[in-house]
Amino acid sequence: MRYMIIVRATPMSEAGVMPEDPKLLQDMATYHEELARAGVLLDGSGLRPSREGWRIGWAGAGKPVLTDGPFAETKELIAGYTLIQVRSPEEAMEWSRRFPRPFPDGVDCEIEVRRLYELEDFGTDPAIDRMREIGVGTSER
Repeated sequence: MRYMIIVRATPMSEAGVMPEDPKLLQDMATYHEELARAGVLLDGSGLRPSREGWRIGWAGAGKPVLTDGPFAETKELIAGYTLIQVRSPEEAMEWSRRFPRPFPDGVDCEIEVRRLYELEDFGTDPAIDRMREIGVGTSER
């Protein structure tokens, strides 16, 4: 089972403010080292502010529309993520409880944890087989 631990954006992360407290980075490094030693870490990274990104949207049957960042609702944005692969929801919950505070004291922040779909969840279909062949959407390591 793969889970994404999502660090919600804050006005601080959207402003591109890098962590000044070395303890925050040390705590993140230690946590990710523990994940790696346990063999459950797949990936993790911070995301640049939304002003450096874009969205592509589709309305009805219309053509795709490009919208440049920044995006207004900071609380709905993602500042970073950690991707883990574990044996159970309980194990994912335990790892997420250990996630270090992602922003300094005094900054309201939260993480969200979501399970990823596996290709097996979509049944059998030649398109799913194609995805499996290129290694997309699988829990294989």
